[in-house]
Amino acid sequence: MDNGASSYRRFLDGDEGGIVEIIRDYKDGLILYLNGFVQNIYTAEDLMEDTFVRLVAKKPKFSARYSFKTWLYTIGRNVAIDYLRHNTKMIPVSYEDLQRIESEEEGLEISYLKEEQKIMLHRAMGKLNSDYQQVLYLSFFEDFDNGQIAAVMKKSKRQVENLIYRAKMSLRSELDKEGFCHEGL
Repeated sequence: MDNGASSYRRFLDGDEGGIVEIIRDYKDGLILYLNGFVQNIYTAEDLMEDTFVRLVAKKPKFSARYSFKTWLYTIGRNVAIDYLRHNTKMIPVSYEDLQRIESEEEGLEISYLKEEQKIMLHRAMGKLNSDYQQVLYLSFFEDFDNGQIAAVMKKSKRQVENLIYRAKMSLRSELDKEGFCHEGL
């Protein structure tokens, strides 16, 4: 049982410290993952909060079929999809706000990723389509295996394998444009 599952079980048994541990351990990665859907760090933060509110308010049952992190990211993905479904209008943003958002987003990226190569990889991934971004993010940054990715994205393992292959090819192409060495991909 991983730490998230044990913390969640403690929370369900009445220990409020369990949910605090879950939020502390998973909020940053969840924000970056959700930002891939909405392309706005503030909205991603709100969606992250909505994900945790859903845990606290509804207390959904966690089955050990997948890891806790996979289960949590699946809930986050569903929250993001619901948000996108209900908020299709684009809200105009001033140039100053865009600059501020971009600088804050970069600060979060740098603190979370910490290595220059991962930052370049993350930026190149931002140029890919949404499915490619999701599958690569879950694989590279969250260390999910194909089964976990399939569960989060609601696809079969075979579809995930094909998606990872196509996403890597597309990412290589983007990295080649930037002159980035991608030996490990």
